Amino acid sequence: MLGLSIPQMIAVSILPLLFAIVIHEVAHGWVAKQLGDPTAKMLGRLTLNPIKHIDPIGTLVVPLILLVMGGFIFGWAKPVPVTWANLKNPKRDMALVAVAGPAANLLMALFWALVAKIGLTLGADVAWLATPLALMGIVGVTFNLILMVLNLLPILPLDGGRIVESLLPGPLSYQFSKLEPYGFILLLVLLVSGLLGNVLGVPVQFLEQTIFKLFGL
Repeated sequence: MLGLSIPQMIAVSILPLLFAIVIHEVAHGWVAKQLGDPTAKMLGRLTLNPIKHIDPIGTLVVPLILLVMGGFIFGWAKPVPVTWANLKNPKRDMALVAVAGPAANLLMALFWALVAKIGLTLGADVAWLATPLALMGIVGVTFNLILMVLNLLPILPLDGGRIVESLLPGPLSYQFSKLEPYGFILLLVLLVSGLLGNVLGVPVQFLEQTIFKLFGL
């Protein structure tokens, strides 16, 4: 990726990856709080401190292994707890809470595109700063778009699955919810088979090219 060695790739990836995952979860908790559920705030999860959100396996081990293998990179943090009964309109509000995470990733992709643009604008005179900014920005755009599109897949417990569950009428929503125990297994099958990269590739590339064009990258 980007012609970098593994140590260089880790160096420019760690901040974009951490912020992509952490802010995604904080967005869920913040929207839930606005809609009546203070659970995330009470548990100290409305913070950008990554220690509060890190899942040792999903945030550190899996992304690093995939990075070293040179394949499709993804990860996850500890889910922010939401008590649906506290929400003002549980069925509608769960969809809003779910969509908050991917929406945060889209905003972060735009932020990192701006960082990349600044890095490229600084030029060779300050290459010690310009190059890391440009690389982190490009990586940040890609990571956030992957996380956004991945989470919008209509599979429980992903955000897309939560949105579908909230939009379906009662009986269908209940039947759909019973598929949640199999969601992670399905994701692993898609990942190992290589199908996950194919499913995400087209929308991620389209969004990436659109953002790069928007910022002149």
